[in-house]
Amino acid sequence: MIALSIAGFDPSGGAGILADVKTFQALEVYPTAVITALTAQNVKKVGEIKAIDPDYVAEQIDLIMEEENIHYAKTGMLYSSKMVKMVATKVTEYDLNLVVDPVLVAGSGGKLSKENLVKPLKKHLLPLARLTTPNIHEAQALTGLEINNEQDASQAAMELGKLCPTVVTGGHLQGRDIFYKDSVNVIEGEIQKSHNTHGSGCTYSAAVTAFMAKGIPIKESLIKAANFTKKAIEKGEYGTLNQFWKLKRDII
Repeated sequence: MIALSIAGFDPSGGAGILADVKTFQALEVYPTAVITALTAQNVKKVGEIKAIDPDYVAEQIDLIMEEENIHYAKTGMLYSSKMVKMVATKVTEYDLNLVVDPVLVAGSGGKLSKENLVKPLKKHLLPLARLTTPNIHEAQALTGLEINNEQDASQAAMELGKLCPTVVTGGHLQGRDIFYKDSVNVIEGEIQKSHNTHGSGCTYSAAVTAFMAKGIPIKESLIKAANFTKKAIEKGEYGTLNQFWKLKRDII
């Protein structure tokens, strides 16, 4: 089983491509990765960002797809509208089952996009996705709705659900995830009291992608991914996650 991540590089090892690759590997899915941007960052702040030329990113995708039999992919940091449009073209060209993590701002507060990506994401990429995984802040940006509680999150999930199935992740909802596909489903969870949370959104979306690539239905994949991310946070170090905890058969 193979999956593809299209995302930015975080040298701290906690988020972006490295988090996706570690997650795929831990869940026994072979990782392939296309880098969209280089960042100077640690778990507390983001410094300079150097974007990769979208044409070069397209070449990375083409050469991987030429050789590997990939059906599932996820996106993370795309940085520019030109990159969003190019990735959408490639998703269509290769008929990829796509999970979109709409990375707009780092957990540390650093901006991870060159411009406002709300319109290009909603116009070009989300309609192609099997799932999008915004946190509350991203869901607010994508919908224009203010989210203060579970009901607000459900409304945002339904609004984004007009474009693709949506899970508003529950780090700010007492750990509950709000999933919308035809109807609203609340996936129960709990808040993890830990400072080892850098990259949790990347890890979660990568885990969902990995489970779906294994043929697991979407709602069950969401439950498994949430459990996996919880365990990764529990066993994290250095302000970031550790995906290489000993996996149990009932979790995989």
